[in-house]
Amino acid sequence: MKRNLFLYPFIISLLLVSCGVQRQSIPDLFVDLKKAIPTLAIDLRYHGNHNFVGRPIRGYEANRIYLSKAAAIALASAQRELAAENLGFKVFDAYRPQQAVDHFKEWASAIADTVAKQEFYPDVDKRDLFKLGYIAEKSGHSRGSTIDLTLIDLRDGNELDMGSGFDYFGERSHHDYPGITAVQKANRKKLRQIMEKHGFKSIAEEWWHYTLINEPNTAVYYDFPIR
Repeated sequence: MKRNLFLYPFIISLLLVSCGVQRQSIPDLFVDLKKAIPTLAIDLRYHGNHNFVGRPIRGYEANRIYLSKAAAIALASAQRELAAENLGFKVFDAYRPQQAVDHFKEWASAIADTVAKQEFYPDVDKRDLFKLGYIAEKSGHSRGSTIDLTLIDLRDGNELDMGSGFDYFGERSHHDYPGITAVQKANRKKLRQIMEKHGFKSIAEEWWHYTLINEPNTAVYYDFPIR
């Protein structure tokens, strides 16, 4: 009997699905944030080497930021308000694939790998990263409505001084840390006020981290790669 070659791709697709392997695409929930907010500055740290691991992170295959449409609309509103003061946002991370979270877990288990310790966690023993909550099994970033960002001066593109760098593991990154200058405290307050005004909530431990209060997805942790 003559074989129908046209059925092969369909059969292969069925086999892949039955094995739990599915094509990964960008869900309708998400938008490319730079296209949604063209004036946004992007510094996707996990796409390069300037991060606490010291090398590119799995799943970050392009210098592109994705965020849920609802969070992007809220952020665009905040950006427009800031522009009246010659201020804007620089984004370090937003949607984070689950494979990247898994990469962090693998790195945290490799105790001897401390290439970026001096900049990002000088006072923390790497063996304590799980216990202290810096590394976890899941991340709200993978749900699509959490973003890491700072403020910049639109006239020169420079970041406002926040008293610590992004992803600094330590008390210095806490919102209420007392050992920073009045200007640094004011800059953190400015960021927090504008984000909260436009529907985001903060966490006490990281001045850069915000999640849309009414995030459209609270259950699914996505894993499509950033391309």
